[in-house]
This record gives sequence, structure tokens and C-alpha cells, in this order.
Amino acid sequence: MTVGVQVVLASHNAHKLEELGRIIAPLAPGIELVGYDGPEPVENGLSFEENALIKARAAAAHAGLPAIADDSGIVVDVLGGCPGIFSARWGGPSRSDTGNVELLLWQLSDIADEHRAAGFVCAAALALPSGAETHRLGVWPGSILRAPAGEGGFGYDPIFRPEGETRSAAELSAAEKDALSHRTRAFSALAEVIQGGITADGISI
Repeated sequence: MTVGVQVVLASHNAHKLEELGRIIAPLAPGIELVGYDGPEPVENGLSFEENALIKARAAAAHAGLPAIADDSGIVVDVLGGCPGIFSARWGGPSRSDTGNVELLLWQLSDIADEHRAAGFVCAAALALPSGAETHRLGVWPGSILRAPAGEGGFGYDPIFRPEGETRSAAELSAAEKDALSHRTRAFSALAEVIQGGITADGISI
């Protein structure tokens, strides 16, 4: 295997860069992740997969290198899958974690515990400068708590209790979260594609 094939990680989100760096390094040791310094594309897709591909394509075109990206959010069964692709701005134009969490908790305030099923969803995409592209989806099932718990993680982590857990995602250590999360599930599947396509000339899919 050729080591050191450069791949752009298409995100300006510091939390996501840190988390994905931890996740991807052991899964695809043949690649070297590099930061993305280009403009953010308009995410006007109608699904997690479409938005992930939009970001990966933009980064691949800007850098002239293979690029990976993800689009992720939380889906709540009783809300018909919302917030979904609107998770990052659910609470309004401020796009704050606090605002998003507060609104979701208010919307579910009268919903019984047995009907608060939810899941974190992640679409991981790979795009090549040649135009070839692929994606994989990962889902982390669980439920929505009645109040935030824990100081770790970010986004909706403090109110998401993973299936089989008594703690929120924000109460898990980074290692525990990485072993279970939607991003790990999606990028584990995508890493298999990347590993199988690494050649002396880069990545082929």
C-alpha cells in the first residue's frame, strides 16, 4: 500500500475536524488528511447524502485532490425525521448549539419517553477530481433525553442517549463515542472503499 496519499477533509468545523481526524487515521492509514481552505458551497441538497457530495465535490475541485466530506444531523421519529438536514440551524439564524437543543426539547416536552426515539445520521462522501464519487451512510440509534446531561461532545450530544446506554453522548469519553458514533459507522464503510482504491497515483473508485 502506498502511504501518504493526500485527501482533503472538506470542513471548516474545528470540532468535526478533530473528531474525523481521530476516526479516519486508524481506518485508512494510507492517507494523509489535509485541511480545506476553500469557500463553503451552498448546501442545497435534500438529503444528507446530497449535501455530503456537494461539499466533497467542491473541495476536490478547489484543491485538485481527492476529498472527503460528511453531512450529519439528528432525526427524531415523532417529528417525521426532523430536524434532519436542518439540524445545524434548527433553532434559528444564530445556528447555536444551545438554541437548537432548547427548541428540540420544547417541541418534545409533552412526548412520553417511549416515543422519543431518535438517531444520529451521517453521510460520508468521497469525490475525486476526475468526477468519480461515492458515499456511505451511518446511523447511531437512541432517544432524546428530557434535559441536557454531560459536558463533552457538541451539538445535540447532551440530549442524545445512545441505544443500550444510560448516559448521554456528551457523557461518553471521546474513545467511547468514536467506537459507536454515526460518523465512525459511515467513515468505516467509506474507508474500505478508500483503502481498496489507494494506488501509486492516488485513489481510484
